[in-house]
Amino acid sequence: MFKKVLILSASAGAGHVRAAQAIERAFLEMHAAEEVRHIDALEYTTKIFKNIASKAYLDLVNKAPLLLGWFYELTDKPWKSERLRLAIDMLNTQPLVKMIKQYQPDIMVCTHFTPADIISWLKERNAIHSPHAIVVTDFDVHASWLCRHFEHYFVAIEEARVHLEKLGIPAHKMTVSGIPIDPVFATHKDKKAMREKYGLEPDRTTILVSAGGFGVGPVENLLASLLETKHQAQIVAICGKSEELKGRLENVAAHNPHKRRVSINVVGYTTAMDEYMAAADILVGKTGGLTTSEALARGLIIVVVNPIPGQEERNADHLLEEGAAIRCNNLPAIAYKIDRLLDNPSRINAMKKNIRRLARPRAAYDIVSKLINLKA
Repeated sequence: MFKKVLILSASAGAGHVRAAQAIERAFLEMHAAEEVRHIDALEYTTKIFKNIASKAYLDLVNKAPLLLGWFYELTDKPWKSERLRLAIDMLNTQPLVKMIKQYQPDIMVCTHFTPADIISWLKERNAIHSPHAIVVTDFDVHASWLCRHFEHYFVAIEEARVHLEKLGIPAHKMTVSGIPIDPVFATHKDKKAMREKYGLEPDRTTILVSAGGFGVGPVENLLASLLETKHQAQIVAICGKSEELKGRLENVAAHNPHKRRVSINVVGYTTAMDEYMAAADILVGKTGGLTTSEALARGLIIVVVNPIPGQEERNADHLLEEGAAIRCNNLPAIAYKIDRLLDNPSRINAMKKNIRRLARPRAAYDIVSKLINLKA
């Protein structure tokens, strides 16, 4: 058992934080530590750095995704700009350095590359000596994740492990764990029982849309296109915390001309995404590492729409290559693509087999188990 565990994430998008929360919960459920502290590293940085890393990032996601993709590709040059990146990080993260030194954890686990960079630098200078684990939260490993001083990497897929090994990371210091998601996804939940719980028809194809994260273009256009589906279906649109969006989508549902064939169920903020995923057959949306991993854990076929250029594009590439997803580049054709899929049960069965092979619902538990073994 560890005495003190420090988990460091960053609120630049929700995925890094959710991965850290999953690992924190696994530590607690497994009674693997006396104390587990999860910190958003950006809370220990300068105001301007925090704004750039969080607010500016989200602005680019929503308003200029192509620019974000260009920057992602530009900076994906292994070991080329590590000193410049570290200099910028060190200039803006002195409160983080102070906190780490004062806390003196037995082990540090990073789900974002900025704190991983800082810890690597501190270990290089013998300023701290605690073991350092890095958990990559996408299927691909961008150059920003590369560190020289660490004890272990956890990556999503075998290809990522091979990539890192080619870049000089020792094979024995890597584990293909999958991306850590809330351990609740490791618990089976009956599809029909979940549909009954949330007032859904038991035998209709159920399409889950994370409307709050759709990003590019009004989500009403997405729903209008899905209503053209020729199969009997029900759409569950999750709106998140936006009451304005919820009202707009409820208006779409109220004026649905195809409600006998395709119904719309609008859901506001919910903490039961795992149960809605358990109730669904198909997930329509973008391909963030955490959402994708959750969908795979629940056996959902993913219809990729508007992935963010860069990491989400690469996540989508892996899913398509493994036969776990289809992609719709032209929104008006999405109903056609889903109908074509539903008309082909053998293709659906093959995709579900691929999804089961890729799914890692126990990734958080597996990461903690590996860390315990490393300590021993």
